[in-house]
Amino acid sequence: MGQFEGKKVLVTGAGGFIGSHLSEHLVREGAGVRALVHYNALGKKGWLDESEYAGDMEIYTGDIADRDSVRRAVKGADIVFHLGALIAIPYSYQAPHSYVRTNIEGTLNVLQASLDCGVQRVVHTSTSEVYGTALFVPITEEHPLQGQSPYSASKIGADKMAEAFAASFELEVVTVRPFNTFGPRQSMRAVIPTIITQCARGHEVHLGAVHPTRDLNFVQNTVEGFCASALSPSAVSQTINFGSGREISIGDLALLIAKMMGKDITVICEGERLRPVKSEVERLLACNKKAKELVGWEPKITLEEGLKQTIEWLMNNMEHYSTNGYVV
Repeated sequence: MGQFEGKKVLVTGAGGFIGSHLSEHLVREGAGVRALVHYNALGKKGWLDESEYAGDMEIYTGDIADRDSVRRAVKGADIVFHLGALIAIPYSYQAPHSYVRTNIEGTLNVLQASLDCGVQRVVHTSTSEVYGTALFVPITEEHPLQGQSPYSASKIGADKMAEAFAASFELEVVTVRPFNTFGPRQSMRAVIPTIITQCARGHEVHLGAVHPTRDLNFVQNTVEGFCASALSPSAVSQTINFGSGREISIGDLALLIAKMMGKDITVICEGERLRPVKSEVERLLACNKKAKELVGWEPKITLEEGLKQTIEWLMNNMEHYSTNGYVV
């Protein structure tokens, strides 16, 4: 019997990278899964279009920025996993208002509907980007929040809305703060698919800044953190980091991936891929002690093993990826 046997759960952003993996995991764990995906004229459901578990889910289309869509999806759920968001940092410089609407107002809609519909617990998704450049490492949950991009500012606003609902109303809220999740299905907006596809194509890898460090965590580790947070009594009203506790620079990451793929590469720093100077997050390294103590979580899959799985999957699914140009 799975951990979620008999539980009705809603996953917002279920068609996305992490959301699709989480939705599938919840099906395997016995949950009754309702998946909210973003409405589009083509009727696409993101990665759930290709999921062998899609037939085991109740798939809703809508928009988390629309209160009626959200209320319809939330009604009847025991647990809500809120992952729906605009996440691309470069695009947030171009369209900041859309990030406020989706990430802050959308989170408000999810929280209000969950409160009104009697949801037992909301697992709200934050991001390590809210910390900005590390003022100390490893980064604990008490680290100051720094809005170094419109995206990170919108996620700080969403986190604070979740915090307010936890404090103001009888709604169980857990804020999970994944560091740099990677794995199969991640889009070309992220650095690892960008490196892998360029290595596959040739011997030049075009990147933005190569000196910043990141804490990279395989998607299955992150999914297990979400699930542990949904079930643990100790997680209520808490913010919990899910990171590996290991950092690597973007430049060294590119060399590691190239070595694993058997390629000799030249890394080229490209101006259009650089963030504005004050907006670049220079260092991220998680302290995951709280996750271990509160919900018994620790990462099981290492960076190297995760990269091996990701490279293998991506090389078998290149039709989903453009190998030319910079994806904002």
